[in-house]
Amino acid sequence: MAQRHSLAVPYGVPVLAISFLACVATGLELSVNNHAADFTLSTEPGPPISLSCLVHNSSQAEELLWYRGDGQVGLKDGNKVNISNICISPVNESDNGVTFTCKLARDKSVQVSVVLDVQFPPRLSGEETLHVEEDKDVTLTCNSKSNPQAQTTWYKDDHSLTLQQNHHELYQTSEVFRLSIKKVRKSDNGTYTCVVESPLGNGTRDFHLIVDDKKPVFPMEAVIAAVVVVTITILFGIVARKDKIFKVW
Repeated sequence: MAQRHSLAVPYGVPVLAISFLACVATGLELSVNNHAADFTLSTEPGPPISLSCLVHNSSQAEELLWYRGDGQVGLKDGNKVNISNICISPVNESDNGVTFTCKLARDKSVQVSVVLDVQFPPRLSGEETLHVEEDKDVTLTCNSKSNPQAQTTWYKDDHSLTLQQNHHELYQTSEVFRLSIKKVRKSDNGTYTCVVESPLGNGTRDFHLIVDDKKPVFPMEAVIAAVVVVTITILFGIVARKDKIFKVW
């Protein structure tokens, strides 16, 4: 007579593993704005955007959680079960690159994330006047954020700046553009323009650089020696004429 073998779940199997098996068996999954996998959402500053998370293939009520980065988003009671919506309003530049994630409460491995791609042109304008002494160093700084990242060009007196080795130095990040001039000369006088260009728009900033004459520098040792000599001379003069001084008094 054939023996029957039954498959039993070993005692002590973690509840999380059982939940995972249940999810696999039923095909339970989430979607955000009809995306069942992680995705990037392109937008612009200003208008609000709505994210809707929906449970699929579940025969029971499932609680949902929302996260902004690592922080949990507070949800109202009627906005947690099987479907949950959040609204980002208004969208601003600081939301660029932020990840919003919808998770299943009982099994947080079931999740869908969306990364915000907030696109905006460079914000750059105005002018500045800088005075620098001849033979000193000076740095011109443009602070500008944009998405997509912009390209920067420096001009001097409305002409493309010709960079000179060991005299000009450029530094650029996604938000900072710097032009350093080493040991400025009289020929460096002029207006420098930082032009920031992106597919969404351009920005400019002018720097009026004025190179002042180099101030004469007196050696400290010579100054001290001169003071000592003058002081001693005055003292000797007083001693030599002390008799006349006493008669006056």
